[in-house]
Amino acid sequence: MNQNEIKVFCPATVANISCGFDVLGVALDSVGDEMIVRKVSKKGIQITKISGQDLPKETLNNVAGVAGNAFLLASDYDGGFEIEINKKIKPGSGIGSSAASSAGAVWAMNHLLGNPFNKTELVKFAMEGERLASDVAHADNVAPALFGGFTLVRSYNPLDIVTIPAPSELYVTIIHPQIEIKTSDSRKILKTTISMEIGIKQWGNVGGLVAGLFKEDYALIGRSLEDHIVEPIRSILIPGFDEVKKVSLEAGALGSGISGSGPSIFAFSKGKETALKVGNVMKSIYDKIGIAYEIHVSKVNTEGVKLL
Repeated sequence: MNQNEIKVFCPATVANISCGFDVLGVALDSVGDEMIVRKVSKKGIQITKISGQDLPKETLNNVAGVAGNAFLLASDYDGGFEIEINKKIKPGSGIGSSAASSAGAVWAMNHLLGNPFNKTELVKFAMEGERLASDVAHADNVAPALFGGFTLVRSYNPLDIVTIPAPSELYVTIIHPQIEIKTSDSRKILKTTISMEIGIKQWGNVGGLVAGLFKEDYALIGRSLEDHIVEPIRSILIPGFDEVKKVSLEAGALGSGISGSGPSIFAFSKGKETALKVGNVMKSIYDKIGIAYEIHVSKVNTEGVKLL
């Protein structure tokens, strides 16, 4: 490839991570989209090819196009970009399909222009793609996709993103039932107020999870993967959720929860062997239910979007 064209890996992500609704996320290593982005003299963003999924090529109807436009408007570059997307993450899967496209597009454009913007600025542009996908410009998927590892969105206004180290033996197992849950729909069923008692439990878990990651305290990570706000409501939309969670913990997982807005379910484990065992028991539940699924077992991706 010439220097005006690059190919990038755009990672899938797990957002919320149980207790951290809209603020916590982590990037995955083994699953993601691929994108070719090229610098062209023609102004604007053109999406020239999409493979893997049936998605709109019109710039303003595609998250990569919308994020790319936000990037272009802020830059002093007077040309444009062409984008080819090989979608390996299914939309509505709960593992950051729209975030991968949004983050990949702006990261690649920034790289081709010599990195005029920092990663926090790139998150702002990528959030515009998320606004198109879910009606809310949230950053809990695009932040880990761009920074890698775990990220905490400490504040949205002004945007303040904190990177959190990933313990070396932490693995993520994800089962993706082949049903679609739209983020915009799953947000509509959430309550807009919570009690003080539930709030206290929740922020105790957020603090515990962040501390557990920094200390590499796997037991603390596991104890903190509790969600008292979103999971009780959203889990109703996911067939077999309670059973999957139960067998995952019995198989040695540290904890388990809904990935993003679902229907994917994630579990954290210490070590690959346990993560694979958790995948097998997750499969057994969905084999019984009779719903098709995909399984992913991944280490934490500490780089985020990267060159291929």
